[in-house]
Amino acid sequence: MKGLLLRLSAVDAGAEAAVRVIAYFDALVERGATPAELVRATAALAECPAGLDRPDGEPLRFRPDGSPAGEVAATGSVEIGPGAGRVWLAREGGPGPLDDLVLERLAISARLLAHRHRRTPAPDLADPGLVELVLAEREAPEDRARALRLLGLDGDVPVRALAVSADGDPGAAAVALVTRGRRLRAARVAVIGDRAAMLLQPRESAASVVSDLRAALEEQARERRAAPAVLVGVGSPVRGLEARTSWKQAKLALRFATQDDPIIDHHELGSIALLGELPPERLRVQPDVVALSALPATDLAALEALCRTGSLRKAAALLHLHHSSVADRLAHVENELGWRLDEPQDRFRARFALLARRLSGR
Repeated sequence: MKGLLLRLSAVDAGAEAAVRVIAYFDALVERGATPAELVRATAALAECPAGLDRPDGEPLRFRPDGSPAGEVAATGSVEIGPGAGRVWLAREGGPGPLDDLVLERLAISARLLAHRHRRTPAPDLADPGLVELVLAEREAPEDRARALRLLGLDGDVPVRALAVSADGDPGAAAVALVTRGRRLRAARVAVIGDRAAMLLQPRESAASVVSDLRAALEEQARERRAAPAVLVGVGSPVRGLEARTSWKQAKLALRFATQDDPIIDHHELGSIALLGELPPERLRVQPDVVALSALPATDLAALEALCRTGSLRKAAALLHLHHSSVADRLAHVENELGWRLDEPQDRFRARFALLARRLSGR
């Protein structure tokens, strides 16, 4: 199959796939996406190059990974409006079954957003600079309050920050993820370094954000038949002017995320979050971390499986090995490190050291 749209159509050739596509573009319009963000998000959704040709500006062309695209042959296009340009997709092998719908919604979204930007001379509601200002350490409260207003965020409604990393464009990955969940009061995103920062204000309880994200990621994994290469850290709900506190928590939580546990809520970490505040270079030289790093990969995998499952037989099942093979590897670990893994204190030490080793690389 050629991409996400084909996979959607395989799930449901009619209403379900169409509703998801429409909801995707509705969310982009609701958050006030810029033309570049709109085209980039469309390319990520369609998993093929997408473009916007404008009579009064440079054409916008992006690949699915968010990088600029060169000249390509369009396999489908739609006019935005009289004299307003056109949008297009360039799919290898010809148009997909949902490409017409995507182009229609892309054209409508481009028209709505263009009208909004012409009507509002104030800074763009999705301006990454405004998001960064809200999250900045040294900006005055009045400047951050003004940025919140310009972003359309309600200062009286709790906001939660997300830190998102992904293969390709983390901003597009963040948008694709949140548009699968319940409708939000507001969602604003900016790419900061190699991560996306997203500010969310749910329509309902802020407590639903993490469960909604996990459900959305599971749904995405089922559609793609593989674990999405997306990791997310979630900060606690805070007042809008304290969004930077939630952002710090989200960045810290992201350090704990793995492909096996890709969405981490800072609140759920509890006291373990303190370990994430230590700099990686300090963790790397900790004697237990150094000792673990010297173990063979097979022994390390056995130890991680034991600490994750809590029993030898479950660890063997997780690794698809006979329990005697796992027992031999764990015996080698005990000999090398001087631990007794059947003792609660040493088992806790092993789990703590494994976590410290993971964080030392981030």
